[in-house]
Amino acid sequence: MPKTPKKPKTPKKIEARLSSIHGNGVFATEAIAKGERIVRYKGLLRTHDEVDAQYGDVDEDGHTFLFTLNDDYVIDANEGGNIARWINHSCAPNCEAVVQEDPKERRHKDKVFIEATRDIAAGEELAYNYGITLAERHTPKLKQLWGCRCGSKRCTGTMLQPKK
Repeated sequence: MPKTPKKPKTPKKIEARLSSIHGNGVFATEAIAKGERIVRYKGLLRTHDEVDAQYGDVDEDGHTFLFTLNDDYVIDANEGGNIARWINHSCAPNCEAVVQEDPKERRHKDKVFIEATRDIAAGEELAYNYGITLAERHTPKLKQLWGCRCGSKRCTGTMLQPKK
């Protein structure tokens, strides 16, 4: 039986380079349309307990490559991560992280994609709201630790989400 030819990979419209927001960033190399799926967030799949064991004693520094996938798993882009880990936070994002749940409810098969929430021009930096939530009280020290440098007129000054 003949093999079905593989679908050619769509060339990525993004590249990583230094960012004025923080460290490295990801930039559009050509126009990206609103609603376009840009990149999958990749890394080593770990349980929350594994992540806590690995990083629990490490002092927070306001910088993370950990993405909470669901109640069971975290994507650790410190290991096996791709370009998506360099996308910075913004209070006025042009992208969003979308979790695609596995149709057979296999939690370890869920995936995260970064999608454009508006048209993005070539040369523009990609950013999404990290949505960081902490159980503990948001002290001035924590707000500073998780400080936002997006420069938006709507910048809250922190990547932490307001308590409800």
